[in-house]
Amino acid sequence: MPTFVYMTRCDGCGHCVDICPSDIMHIDKTYRRAYNIEPNMCWECFSCVKACPQHAIDVRGYADFAPLGHSVRVVRDEQKGTIAWRIKFRNGTEKNFLSPITTKPWGQAIPKLADVPGPSKEMRDSELLYNEPKYIRLDDGGLRTLESAGLKMKMGVYY
Repeated sequence: MPTFVYMTRCDGCGHCVDICPSDIMHIDKTYRRAYNIEPNMCWECFSCVKACPQHAIDVRGYADFAPLGHSVRVVRDEQKGTIAWRIKFRNGTEKNFLSPITTKPWGQAIPKLADVPGPSKEMRDSELLYNEPKYIRLDDGGLRTLESAGLKMKMGVYY
């Protein structure tokens, strides 16, 4: 789902250029508008879409949730603490999805790696990722399931 810019909405502020991790958002020197120089290299992180104050950047959705001829708009509202996804289909039908912003403000999620002991040689030689056994609970009795934890799968999204 690479991003694309509506040139008529873009004011050339450069927020998308500053935040793009793959450095593919650039400002056109002649028109002072942003554009994606290499859509195939897009990481699909949507950082530029969420950062754009003019809502000038949209994404092309995947066919499994947005069929041919659609548009996807992502709007991040910091005051309400939500991210809204609006999908408009060819026939005019619109679907709106609203999710809470679950990221922490910049600089608030700094891990205290100095307090964590370094990995041993055995851990470095393992095929597992850092802390993977701890987080998937393989290190204390094997793989767990919802049933073994006394949990049940619920329908829908709960906050």
